[in-house]
Amino acid sequence: MVMIYALGGISGANFNPAVSLALAIAGGDEVMPFKKAGIYMVSQVAGGVCAGLSYGLALWDVFNLAPTPGFNLFQAGAAEMIYTFMLCFVVLNCCISKDKENQYFGMAIGFVVIAGGYGAGHISGGCFNPAVALGIDISSAGLGFGWSLVYVVFEMLGAAAAAILYMTIRAHEKKDGEDPATQKPWAASIGSKLISEFLGTYILVLTVGLNVLGGSKAPVFSIAASLMCMIYALGSVSGANFNPAVSLCLLLTRRPDVLGAKDAGMYMLVQLVGGIIAGFTYMAMEGGKTFPLAPGKGYTLGQAAFAEIVFTFLLCYVVCCVATVKNGPLTQYFGFAIASCVTAGGYAIGAVSGGSLNPAVSFGISVCHTVNQGSIMNAVFYSIFEFVGAAIAAGLFVYTHQNDPSLDKVLVDAPINP
Repeated sequence: MVMIYALGGISGANFNPAVSLALAIAGGDEVMPFKKAGIYMVSQVAGGVCAGLSYGLALWDVFNLAPTPGFNLFQAGAAEMIYTFMLCFVVLNCCISKDKENQYFGMAIGFVVIAGGYGAGHISGGCFNPAVALGIDISSAGLGFGWSLVYVVFEMLGAAAAAILYMTIRAHEKKDGEDPATQKPWAASIGSKLISEFLGTYILVLTVGLNVLGGSKAPVFSIAASLMCMIYALGSVSGANFNPAVSLCLLLTRRPDVLGAKDAGMYMLVQLVGGIIAGFTYMAMEGGKTFPLAPGKGYTLGQAAFAEIVFTFLLCYVVCCVATVKNGPLTQYFGFAIASCVTAGGYAIGAVSGGSLNPAVSFGISVCHTVNQGSIMNAVFYSIFEFVGAAIAAGLFVYTHQNDPSLDKVLVDAPINP
């Protein structure tokens, strides 16, 4: 993150051959000609190898690159491909889309490594960068060499997938034959919005599962980081709800320009599908292991209900306040503010309820766990609690933001007295 902010104005701060490939595919000659991308890749790999030799000489110790014992090629490959995809996808959306005039790009990109490192690092080591993989493998060639080449293949596949999905989702931003400097701001199609909601929810739930099953030392931080990064990447496409409770809350504020009833229904369905598919993905990556959704040891369902209602309320209320109002001051920090609700909730009530705060997370965890044992009833209960929190947030938001222009139509139809 710090090097992106330091050097982005000079080279674009790729620092990763996979990122350079994604920029070349999605951005074309205007952003990254393939010849330039090739030169960047050589420089990046050289930097990675020099770094590997440097820490080897400084510490007189190296480590071999390989999947963690107990995991195979495909599990490690999936970890590298998915989070390299996420990294490249966030770069593309934050740096070359029409939404690129922002100050959060470095934070959004850097925090992908936090999300993936803690989430999938226990499987593959968490490179997400061919220069990192080659630098580690070459510096430890005496211990064995070759896994870096496998990692590079998966990482480059992730980069190509990121470029293709970016061009699909952002197709509304550029029409063939039209000057990008003068083209009109075409609205994203419903298809783009639904893909956006699926991807954001998928990455979030996948990161939740990998952190829990991998025994992460910073699960809350990693999960919140994954949410923040995808909000910054896709907020300008679909609004980046990634949570049926958030979509319900926005719907209940009765602002069709923010989220209409038809779109809200489709959003919720896609989010649930994304969460469930993510659940089966982390199940496959973890060798069939799953975990239940349930109150923590020593806590009752009633206590978990209170916890989920309160912190889902917090999350939904903050989303409304920082991402949907017209007079809001947090134009550059909305993603950080929303993700910090997950950080607060995860640490505050994680031991009580697990800190789901999201029906897509609840069903993603529970549905795949039914393959091993248990039922989805707790997911049903948790979702009800979360929807109650969302409804409370919607009502309080309308009351506290009576002077915001976004609520003019609502207040005309149903006046609220101070």
